[in-house]
This record gives sequence, C-alpha cells and structure tokens, in this order.
Amino acid sequence: MPGGKMHWKEECAVTRARVSSKGQVVIPAHIRRKFGIRKGTILLIEERDDGIVMRPLTAAYFDRFAGILKGEDSLTEALLEERAREKAREDEEWR
Repeated sequence: MPGGKMHWKEECAVTRARVSSKGQVVIPAHIRRKFGIRKGTILLIEERDDGIVMRPLTAAYFDRFAGILKGEDSLTEALLEERAREKAREDEEWR
C-alpha cells in the first residue's frame, strides 16, 4: 500500500489516518479539496455495523437532495394559500 493509499476500484480509494489522544483525525488535504471540506465544515458521521462513514454537510451535499420530496403540487404553496385565505377571513371578522 504505497503512500498509505489503496484503490479497490476507480471511484473508491482508501487512505489511512491516525487517531490522536484527543480522538482527532486529520483528513488528508486531497480528500478535503475533493469534497469541499474547510475549517468549520460539519461532518455527518454515520455509524454502521461494519464501520464509520463520514460525509461533509456542504452545499453540494444538499444540492443532491433538492426537489427529492417535491410532488406535483408544492405543499409549501398550498399551506401559504390556505394561510392567506384564513387571514382574509380573520380580517373580515374584525371589520
């Protein structure tokens, strides 16, 4: 494993890192650059039966899910329309 890096397939690479006495792990620079990890980036840490998976919560991460729950009708639009009707009724009652 030259340089601590082993390639299983083209899109998957494994890099070793050491845990400090404080439980800290340094993410190698090439991985931080690739995934847009900067100071202050929050990592989602997923605990699995066979190990740990870390994912940076960056704009790119959230962009992957944009519109995933959107159906034909927007729930937000429906709620805003309903609230506008309620407000109109309330305004009429107070006149």
